[in-house]
Amino acid sequence: MAASLNKKLLVVLLFCSCLCGLNLINGVQASHKYYPRDMFVSAVEVKQVHRTGYHFQPPKHWINGPMYFNGVYHLFYQYNPKGAVWGNIVWAHSVSRDMINWEALDPAIYPSKPFDINGCWSGSATVLPGNKPVILYTGIDPNNNQVQNYAIPKNISDPYLREWVKPDNNPIVSPDAGVNASAFRDPTTAWWGKDGHWRMLVGGKRRKRGMAHLYRSKDFIYWIKAKHPLHSKAQTGMWECPDFFPVSLSGKNGLDTSVLGKDVKHVLKVSLDLTRFEYYTLGTYDIHKDRYVPDNTSVDGWGGLRYDYGNFYASKTFYDPAKQRRILWGWANESDACPSDVQKGWAGIQADVEVTFSFPSLSKAEKFDSSWENAQDLCGQKGSHIPGGIGPFGLLTLASEKLEEFTPVFFRIFKATNKHVVLLCSDASSSSLGEGLYKPSFAGFVDVDLTDNKLSLRSLIDHSVVESFGAGGKTCITSRVYPSLAVQNDAHLYLFNNGSETVTVETLNAWSMSNPRLMNNN
Repeated sequence: MAASLNKKLLVVLLFCSCLCGLNLINGVQASHKYYPRDMFVSAVEVKQVHRTGYHFQPPKHWINGPMYFNGVYHLFYQYNPKGAVWGNIVWAHSVSRDMINWEALDPAIYPSKPFDINGCWSGSATVLPGNKPVILYTGIDPNNNQVQNYAIPKNISDPYLREWVKPDNNPIVSPDAGVNASAFRDPTTAWWGKDGHWRMLVGGKRRKRGMAHLYRSKDFIYWIKAKHPLHSKAQTGMWECPDFFPVSLSGKNGLDTSVLGKDVKHVLKVSLDLTRFEYYTLGTYDIHKDRYVPDNTSVDGWGGLRYDYGNFYASKTFYDPAKQRRILWGWANESDACPSDVQKGWAGIQADVEVTFSFPSLSKAEKFDSSWENAQDLCGQKGSHIPGGIGPFGLLTLASEKLEEFTPVFFRIFKATNKHVVLLCSDASSSSLGEGLYKPSFAGFVDVDLTDNKLSLRSLIDHSVVESFGAGGKTCITSRVYPSLAVQNDAHLYLFNNGSETVTVETLNAWSMSNPRLMNNN
C-alpha cells in the first residue's frame, strides 16, 4: 500500500524562496530564516533565465492552502509583497480553471487584527455544508503567541472569492498551559465525524516530541482540545504543516477528507522543522478513540516514507470533487543563496521525458552493504561517474554541450539478501559552474519488482527544476538547479550508462512544454 500511494496523488509543485535554517524571531520560534535588511527590498528586475514555466510561481517575490470551489481552483500561498525573502507574510491568492493557467488576485489575508498583527502564517481551507468555504490559519498575536484563526468570504457570490473577512471572535483556538505557544501552527483541513463534530489538527511539539494536536467542534467556531493528540512521535521535533486524509483500498480515486469506512486507510504526513523534509505513514484511524495508529510497514520517524526525496517541503493536499482526485501541492524551495533571490526578483523549460530501460540480466548487480541505510549518502558515494555493474544509467538533464554542467538522474541496482535494491538519484553536484549554490545529491530507494528486467523514468525539466519519477512514481525526487551554460537553447538532454551491463532504451518519448499564462491583476 505505501509504495503505491503516489499513484493516488497528482503531484503539482508550488515554488518559494529560501527556506533556510531555524531562527528566533522576536521570541517566536519560526521555521524560516529572517533577513530584516532584505525583507523590504523589492525586485527591481524579474529575471527569467531560471524562472519555472509550467510549475506555478507568482509574478515575482517569495512564495499555502489550496481549494476547489464552484468550478475554480484557488491557491493561497505565503507571500512577501515587499521583498524576495521571508517576511511581511500575507496570504496571496491565485485562481485557475485548469490548474495550468493562473490569474493572480489581491492578497486574501494580511495582518490587520490583534490576533494576527504579527503575521498570517500557514493553514488550510475547508468547504462546509451549504457550499461555504472557510480558511483556517495561524496568526501571531501581540504577545508573539501562535493562535488559530478563521476567515470567510465577504461575498460568496463572487466566483473568485476575492475578499475575505476575519470575524472579531477570533482566535478560535489559543494555546493552553499544556501547549508550547511558539510551536503551535498550521491547522489542517477539517473533517466531519459521524458523531456530528468537526475535527482538525494543529502541528506542535513537546520537548523533542512531534505532536498532531486534535481539536473538535460542533459549529466550527467553538473548538475543544482533545485529551490526547491524534498521534505523536518522540525525537522528531516540531511537526509543521500536518496533513491527514483517507485513501481507498479498493480504487484509485481520491476521497473527500471526511470519508470513513472499512475499505479506507489514512495517511498522516508531517513536515519536520529540524530536517527540512517530510515523511508520512499509512495507518488506521480509530474513530472511537480518535487515535491514528501507523501500520508497521514503514518507519514512523525521520527515516520514514517521503512523497519526494529532494527539494520538497510544507506540502498540502485537497480533494478535487470535479475529478475525484486528491491533489498534492508542495514547496520546491530555492537552493540558491538568499542574496541571489533578491537579485532574481522571485523565489519559490522545457521538456517532459519518459524513458523505459531494460537489461538482459541482473547477475552483474553490485553487492548491497547492509550499512547503506541512507539513500542520499549512498548516492553521494556512488555518483553518476563511478562505474558499476547495472548502472549508473539514466539521463543527463540540463547539460551543456561539452558537459561542463549537467544534472544526472539515474538508477543503480544492487543485490541484497533475497532481493534487489534499486537506487534512484538526482545529483546536482555538477549542475552549475556558479559558486555559493546548494548542490546536494538527492536519492531514494525504489520499491519495485524487477522480474521483467525493466525500469521506467519520467523527468519534468523546467528551467531551474528537475522533477523525476522512478518506476511510475514510486519514488519522486525534485531538484532545484541553476546552470549558467545549459540554459534556453543551450540546454541539452543525453542518455548515459556507466555500468558494465548493457542497458537498452526500450521506449523514449519527449515533449516540449509551452509556458502557461500567469495573469497579474495587482
